Amino acid sequence: MIRGRNLVLLAALACSLPTLPAQSPQPRPSTQKLRNPLNDLLDEAQSALDKSDYNAAIPPLQKFIEQKPDVAFAHFQLGYAYTALKRPAEARGEYEKAVALDPKMPEAQLNLGILLLETDPQAAVAPLTKAVELLPSESRPRYLLGLAEERSGDSLGAAEALEGAARLDPKDATALTELGRIYAKANRPADAEAKFRAALGLEPKSPEALQGLALSLDQQKKAAAVDAYREYLAVRPADNAARTRLVHLLVEEQQYDAALSELDQAGRDQPPSVDSLRLKADIEIGQKKLDAAIVTLKEAVALAPTDAQLHGGLGRIYLETRDFPDAERELKAALHVDRQNLVYWKDLSSTYYLAGNCPGALETLEVIAKAETPGAGPWFIRALCYDKLNQVEPALDAYRKFLELDANKNPDQVWQATQRIHVLEKMEKKR
Repeated sequence: MIRGRNLVLLAALACSLPTLPAQSPQPRPSTQKLRNPLNDLLDEAQSALDKSDYNAAIPPLQKFIEQKPDVAFAHFQLGYAYTALKRPAEARGEYEKAVALDPKMPEAQLNLGILLLETDPQAAVAPLTKAVELLPSESRPRYLLGLAEERSGDSLGAAEALEGAARLDPKDATALTELGRIYAKANRPADAEAKFRAALGLEPKSPEALQGLALSLDQQKKAAAVDAYREYLAVRPADNAARTRLVHLLVEEQQYDAALSELDQAGRDQPPSVDSLRLKADIEIGQKKLDAAIVTLKEAVALAPTDAQLHGGLGRIYLETRDFPDAERELKAALHVDRQNLVYWKDLSSTYYLAGNCPGALETLEVIAKAETPGAGPWFIRALCYDKLNQVEPALDAYRKFLELDANKNPDQVWQATQRIHVLEKMEKKR
């Protein structure tokens, strides 16, 4: 146990660390009255600190230090007062003087480390490491060291320190949660899941542990992630990022009604965004509600008129509903923004072909062929277009190329191509 009377940790006074729970008072080192008149100054300062009158504690401590600059305890007390008054630069200087004078004063090492944790975590590592050495049976210094190492980029060191904290205090849910977060960040989701579950065994409603569990299950692509997100959102319903992720998972599982309900919940108190409308359209497409999806995507396009994906998606739905003029318009709008996107070119080619615009279909097929070698399907479409345009030789070449590439994988089209080749060869002989 740390010796002496109680003193508030810097976590509560200055650092305001989000990962640190409220602290019980942290002990100041006990004083041994010096046998000289300066004792009155220390007593005056101590009385002020006991009353939380930190401003009043500073003058007697400064006077004492002027005459006795080599007393570590006085520097520690002054640093503590500065910390309580949110004067971190001055507090740091006093703690560093205390540490230099008495390297074995654990309270000074610990408070210096906590003070540095937010602003300079790498500098916090050394005093917190020393505090761990001086307080080997205390879990809290190891926890704080783990935070400093993690924020300094040393995830392995952080995990080792936090594992040590958890061994010393198996009921420290905060340390377990932080361990889970580090393992998740290190792409060790199974280890993260185990730590988050252990933390939830101690604090079942911990938002951080619930969120971490959902994320770790999501990383592992486990179906249980859906329920985990729901449990987390029951505790923290305003986290729309988590709710949106839940919507995506529900869409992947084809739970479209549940996904739409969650999406409505996420957008209840705010106007629709492009992303929410895009997601809503995906749900409506999954539900085969294409007319509704068109309305939703048109609303999204109004918000983001230069978004190629929105125009391309809307064009494809128009194509599926055989609204070829609108499909052509939207796909051309998509290509105006992203001319290199072959998906839009292929959809436009299909639009032209199904609308009976064979010259347009052939033109787009030529554009696509410059980017990728045509397969059997494009050659069959070429052949049909040339055939309809009464271009006998190009049609024959295209049908033959289709047969060569298809290798009888599509027997109906193979039969059709074979018959048309027979007819076209007769037509060519008559010329």
